[in-house]
Amino acid sequence: MKTLVRLSRLILPLFPVMALAVLFGTAGFLCAIAIPVTGIMALTSSLPFKMLVIVGVARGVLHYAEQYCNHFIAFTLLARIRNIVFKKLRELGPGKLDGAKKGNLISILTSDIELLELFYAHTVSPVCIAILVSAVCVAFLAQFNAVLSAVAFVSYLFVGGVIPFVIQRTAVKSGIVHRERFSEMNSFLLDTLRGLQQTILFNNGKKRHEKLLEKNTALLKSQKSLALHEGATAAFIEGSVFVCDILMLCASVFLYRSGKIDFNSSLIATATLASSFGPVIAVARLGSSLSQTVASGKRVLSLLDEKPIVETVVGGENLAEFGGASFENVDFAYDSERIIANLSLDFPKNQIIGLEGKSGSGKSTVLRILMRFWDASSGTVKISNAAIQKINTHSLRTLESYVTQETVLFHDTIENNIKIARLDATHAEIVEACKKAAIHDFIESLPNAYDTQIAELGENFSGGERQRLGLARAFLHGSEFLLLDEPTSNLDSYNEKIILDSVKKEAGRKTVVLVSHRESTLKVCDKIHKISNGRNS
Repeated sequence: MKTLVRLSRLILPLFPVMALAVLFGTAGFLCAIAIPVTGIMALTSSLPFKMLVIVGVARGVLHYAEQYCNHFIAFTLLARIRNIVFKKLRELGPGKLDGAKKGNLISILTSDIELLELFYAHTVSPVCIAILVSAVCVAFLAQFNAVLSAVAFVSYLFVGGVIPFVIQRTAVKSGIVHRERFSEMNSFLLDTLRGLQQTILFNNGKKRHEKLLEKNTALLKSQKSLALHEGATAAFIEGSVFVCDILMLCASVFLYRSGKIDFNSSLIATATLASSFGPVIAVARLGSSLSQTVASGKRVLSLLDEKPIVETVVGGENLAEFGGASFENVDFAYDSERIIANLSLDFPKNQIIGLEGKSGSGKSTVLRILMRFWDASSGTVKISNAAIQKINTHSLRTLESYVTQETVLFHDTIENNIKIARLDATHAEIVEACKKAAIHDFIESLPNAYDTQIAELGENFSGGERQRLGLARAFLHGSEFLLLDEPTSNLDSYNEKIILDSVKKEAGRKTVVLVSHRESTLKVCDKIHKISNGRNS
């Protein structure tokens, strides 16, 4: 119920549309019930047959209006939820998302959010409609006899209330298991596709295929469980409706023979109940179908409830220019693993500072802390003599550029991929940045030059080419504090020299922090800090 209540709160801004959906739906179902009742009255009294046509047409129009309103609400809210989730991912990332399963996130962003359509389009208003239609029918039957009204009330309560409550309690666990297995399959498939070349290279296909079959079997098992549950539910609902109709027929016959109602009334009462179960059957079936919706809702809400490792600062200081940076006795631990211990560093303005050390010594972590992807566990990190936690995040990221070891490219043109560093950049500025990154000549050699499409994950470019495109972004960004993590690791000596010359020229206007294992790369540095096991060495 907590999940459903939280999801329902999002409907409040669209309450007028929801009210219209309930109004149209209630009127539409009453017209549907009126069709057999009107037919009986036309046969047994002077009611004109044209009333059948009127209520039939009205039923169609009202049903369309109800569905239009419901789906308008659903698709509007799904778009809103996607925006909320994407905003949340921006708040969480990248620190919180570094270790996250990407397949699980993709599952939440796609199938889990899509499943919420069932709740918004086929749950909220149908429940309200079922209550209103049932109340009208109970009041209508009370005009003939209180017993008929009581039979209808108990029938509606059992089919529309008891059955979905019982079904929901037994189905939700299965729905949660199924969604978890579905997301696990997504993660596994994504990893398999990304590592397909490695799988083939090391002849690991058979083992990978066996693991895929294992996960697929588990997913199939949960799907079968849900299908069997839904089939049994449908059979039980239909059987219950049949029993309720028989009870109404028996009650009508008994009252007719007792002289308490006439023959026409007994027919109308039986026809009214038999034709009025549509809304409550829709609610009864929700108990089963909502199991996956609740599971998906929980997964979406659990993501929204995640607390970011680093809170975005909006009411702090804005830095006009970069005036140096420093670490003072900084400690950092990732979970229970201590990575940096009592580390002190200084990064003077307009100098190239090298970070040297073995893999895993904490060099890349220093850059991430300077970018404030993570906060230090203790100690002080300062930028322009201001504590980094007090600087507005937007101002900090504007002041800094960060080139990671792995450059992520989007499925777009080369120019648009570079332009994400500064969206208002001109083509001439992009060309200049690419020249500094020693990638311009290569781009010009391509048939479509800067309009060349980059494949998904940049697979049509080599590691060195991707790395140089990442450097071009950093040069285009134009920030005063440039953080480079192994920027030449995939480059030959010729391109390395061109890039290092560009970095050296930039040092007159920028402060550069350069992480590298290569002695040739670190030769351009004005000062080198050596780090060993997260400490000064």
